[in-house]
Amino acid sequence: MNRRTLIQRGIQLGLGTLASTALPGAHAVAASGKRGEPVATETTGKGALKAVAAARGLLLGCAVDTTLMRQDAAYQAALREQFNCVVGENCMKFGPTQPQPGTYFFDDADALVRFAEENHMKIRGHNFVWHEAKPAWLDATLTRENAASILTNHIRTVGGRYRGKVHSWDVVNEAIWLEDGRPDGLRTASPWFQTLGEQYLALAFRTAHETDPKALLTYNEYGIESDSDSESRKRAATLALLKRLKAAGVPVHALGVQSHLRAGSPASYAKGAAELTQGAQELGLKLFVTEMDVKDDSLESDNIAVRDAAVASVYSTYLDAMLQSKATHAVLTWGVSDAHTWLNRGTRFREKHPTRKQRPLLLDDADAPKPAFYAMRQSLWQASKR
Repeated sequence: MNRRTLIQRGIQLGLGTLASTALPGAHAVAASGKRGEPVATETTGKGALKAVAAARGLLLGCAVDTTLMRQDAAYQAALREQFNCVVGENCMKFGPTQPQPGTYFFDDADALVRFAEENHMKIRGHNFVWHEAKPAWLDATLTRENAASILTNHIRTVGGRYRGKVHSWDVVNEAIWLEDGRPDGLRTASPWFQTLGEQYLALAFRTAHETDPKALLTYNEYGIESDSDSESRKRAATLALLKRLKAAGVPVHALGVQSHLRAGSPASYAKGAAELTQGAQELGLKLFVTEMDVKDDSLESDNIAVRDAAVASVYSTYLDAMLQSKATHAVLTWGVSDAHTWLNRGTRFREKHPTRKQRPLLLDDADAPKPAFYAMRQSLWQASKR
């Protein structure tokens, strides 16, 4: 398939000139004046994502696999070249950091912090409190009598180790689950809710603030980005939770919007982005896009150029909406390249095409920029001009 055919295919899909970036070496192209001018032909230096993001005052980051960070030179180079902020994909979660009661493992988290400091990157901590990624011992050990001490000791130990080094912590992750039927939307199938009730949220944030007063403390949630009815309801419950916490004087500083999106869906984001950014501003919160990627499993075409163009289109649409507001202070993707995305670990997220690898990130298997890279860069560039 030649270049002209690829571009025409993208136009037929409603993706405009983004399809032209599917070819190796292509750069961001202005779409009939609507997307602005190309940022740069190079993809490092002044053309790197972090450089363009910095012009808007944004952190531009990604989740890091610490094993690859240690062993893979190309992976390290991509981190250094493109990002000014990192978050551990797993290394700071409860399970990995406290595999046995009172016994902590910090080798991976320490390595991430060293790498970030050596390369002048900000560090996000992820996460203190979640109903998943628990150590095997927790559920059998946790009781109403000891839950508060286990929670606070964990936060003090992990947060204290990196006191003054972490830009922001995801203190509580995914506490809203409307399917449990509570009027306030809180998730009941959480060991922390079951032992401490809703007070676990305030306890976690207050302990984190006492432990590291300079860190920005974040509530992190998924499925609240789009204009759909279900996500609108969850978004409203999330903002209501944050309003209650702020009214009670709980030290919450930011809302993390995970942003696991899907190519080929009818989802739109203008209303959702406006409600999130406005809601954050009204509560005096910063907003972070914390875990962005774009699933392409639902796309029928096996043509990589067509799939990449569809993924890039979602990056453009979503980021253009989220970056309209100065409330958005950071954008992070959940991973560096397609070669190591969590969406290809097993077939859980490949329901429609279980044998086809997804292409949800900015770099391909060889760490080369994809159309999504140029789409994100163009959105960042446009945001810097507002």
